[in-house]
Formats: sequence, C-alpha cells, structure tokens
Amino acid sequence: MRIPVHEEGWRFVAIAAAVNAMVFALLGWPGWVLLPLTLWVVAFFRDPERRPPPGARLILAPADGKLLPVVQAAPPPELGLGDAPRTRLSIFMNVFNVHVNRNPVDGTVTALAYRPGRFFNASFDKASEHNERMSIAIRPKGREAGQELAVVQIAGLVARRIRCDLKKGQEVCRGTRFGIIRFGSRLDVYLPDGARVLATPGQTTRAGETVLAELPD
Repeated sequence: MRIPVHEEGWRFVAIAAAVNAMVFALLGWPGWVLLPLTLWVVAFFRDPERRPPPGARLILAPADGKLLPVVQAAPPPELGLGDAPRTRLSIFMNVFNVHVNRNPVDGTVTALAYRPGRFFNASFDKASEHNERMSIAIRPKGREAGQELAVVQIAGLVARRIRCDLKKGQEVCRGTRFGIIRFGSRLDVYLPDGARVLATPGQTTRAGETVLAELPD
C-alpha cells in the first residue's frame, strides 16, 4: 500500500529508516522496538488527497485536528486587519494528525507576516498570542478590501518548524496545500464580519473537507 508523504518529511523518514536498519543489523531484536517509531514518522508526514465539498461561500478547515472552543479575539496585529474582535476558530493538531495545511477559501493572499515567539502547548489559549506563528490574510474571491479572513499557523510545545509556501498577491484555491507544521501545533482562523459558524467545538476536522463556517451573502 502506497502512503503519500509530504516532501518536508522525506529527510526524517530516511533518517528514521536508516537508524532502524542499523539497529536491526547491529543488535537484532531491538530493531523491532524502534519499528513503531519509524512507522510513526512516516504516518506523521502523510499527505492524503482531499476533496473539497461544493459551495463557493464555504470556509473549510485548514488543518486536521480538534476544534477548540469558539472565542472572540482580535487578529494578529502584524496583518493590519484592525483590533476589533472577530470570531476565532482554533484547531489543535496532536502528533497523530495529518499536519499538511490547506487553504480555507478561494481568494487572494493580501498579507503575510512571520513572528517568532515561545512554544507553549498549542491547546492553550495563550498560544495564539505568545507562540511562534505565521499569519496569513486572504481576501475571499468576489469580496472587497476589508473583508479578509486570517489564517494563523502556530508552533506548539514540540513543534519547531513552520512552513508556508504562500506569497503576497498569490491566487489560492480552497482545499489546496499551502504549508505544514512539524510535530504538534495549532491553526487559528479569524472570520470576517457576518460569517456564520457551522462547526461545533470538540468536532474532529479534516483539512480541505470539513466546513467551519459560511461567508455572508
């Protein structure tokens, strides 16, 4: 069975497989003890195909994981979207989730901003404010300036690498890949005014398939 692996993971898969093979060759049976770890590395970087549901106004989950409680919070100031509170949907990814991130809407990237920070557990609310993050503003297709939504990649307790492949001015399609965070993390989505939340806190999400919210008419 072929397991699709994200390009970011091949180096780690190769290292894990080489170490495992060396232990088998030198010590024999202890190699079986390490085998589950090698398989976990492969599973962590898996990159399955996803099929976005129809509906031009739908906002899709950018990550696999668990939807945390819905809160009102200002988007990251570095994006220049103002300090008015917005509805924030946060997805916590544990070390067993798929960590490839996908665009939530069709639209245009209007701003990108990286900010270094700390590495609190990504399930904690303070992670949104204090942790290392990559913030992205996307203007949904057909919307005017000022109607952007924000997507924020947040490093977690053991995550030490945020990758974002987007560029300012780039046109994006919902459900397409845009990045990955290594080893446990969080994604925040700040909705534009008038968007209606359709997901439920505690719900398990699948990037590019689970509907989080709906844009206003």
